[in-house]
Amino acid sequence: MPRRSILLAAERQSLLAISDLKDDLIQHYTLSDIDLALIQQCRGTHNRLGFAIQLCYMRHPGLVLASDSAPFPPLLQWVADQLKIPVDAWHLYAQRAETRREHLLVLQSTFGFVPFKTQLHHAVAVQQLQALAAQTDKGIVLATALVDLLRRQHILLPTLDVLERICAEAITVANRQVYTILTHGLSQYHLTQLDGLLVLKTGTNQTWLAWLRQSPVKANSVHMNAHIDRLNVLKRISLPLGIERHTHQNRLLKIAREGGQMKAADLAKFEPQRRYATLVALVIETQATVIDEIIDLHDRIIGKLFAGMARCNTLPEAVITDSGLKITPLDAVIPSAAQQLIDQVAARLPQVKITELLLEVANGLGLAISLPILKPASLPKISRCC
Repeated sequence: MPRRSILLAAERQSLLAISDLKDDLIQHYTLSDIDLALIQQCRGTHNRLGFAIQLCYMRHPGLVLASDSAPFPPLLQWVADQLKIPVDAWHLYAQRAETRREHLLVLQSTFGFVPFKTQLHHAVAVQQLQALAAQTDKGIVLATALVDLLRRQHILLPTLDVLERICAEAITVANRQVYTILTHGLSQYHLTQLDGLLVLKTGTNQTWLAWLRQSPVKANSVHMNAHIDRLNVLKRISLPLGIERHTHQNRLLKIAREGGQMKAADLAKFEPQRRYATLVALVIETQATVIDEIIDLHDRIIGKLFAGMARCNTLPEAVITDSGLKITPLDAVIPSAAQQLIDQVAARLPQVKITELLLEVANGLGLAISLPILKPASLPKISRCC
């Protein structure tokens, strides 16, 4: 059975594509003085152009241009202009296969390029991708990271099929690690509860898992109570505290999303570790969703209640407008008994002149201040609590 591709056709094409933007050409393919000195050692303009093109391809995208392939036209023009050589000279390059092989050996030995070898580099590349694969299983993200990794190590890129195979193996290894993390610490009670999600709910034709993942249809007390029941069932599973913190959120959501799209019978066919890990991810994601939906139900029910009261003019200072329910803030009302108590307390407080208070504060802070002399009748009095 052929391996499932992790890259789309467009992604395969773009992964090693060369940009025709001038800024990118300048960044990747500007020849240094050392490059030019080495290129000038080649005899003939066509060999100098061919040698330079091979050097550019080895640096970016990081591969050897096949003998039957023509270089990317904007790149060929850019390099030819730097060397002041006509573009047509390319057609004369490497008419002798031996010349081309010699150029490749010189480039590898001079600039440290190393051909990709399965026995040396395959397993190492898979290992180096595992940290990223634990965060995401998107093929293009992993393939781009792998290409950058090999370039930094001056390892010439293998074929696209080999790159894709390395990424797929890294995803497989990361999946096993994620399953191990999600199932670590599960007791027999947890396993029994998780398996119970795949059986039919009593008196219905749907599994407990399908029932738990149902969204409320209307904002009313019936659906609110049903959702609270769902939350209580999820809490009874009682997964180990913080189990979701050891798995990247992207991976957790991806596992839950894939599990949610499958039938219970298909989930039951998974090997045990993968099945329990998928159910754990589903419980975590479902519980978070149910809580969010309960809060949303509450807001909608309260909103409907206020809107109904406003229509019946039973809610003071509330009106229905084109933009929705508008409630005017009510003035603070202090009970008369409380106001009497406030007045009694204020009457018992000592009366102090504002100038005396300012001078007391200034003396406490060690400040020297002068205040104007005011007539007693003009001095405001404030209450001070000692």
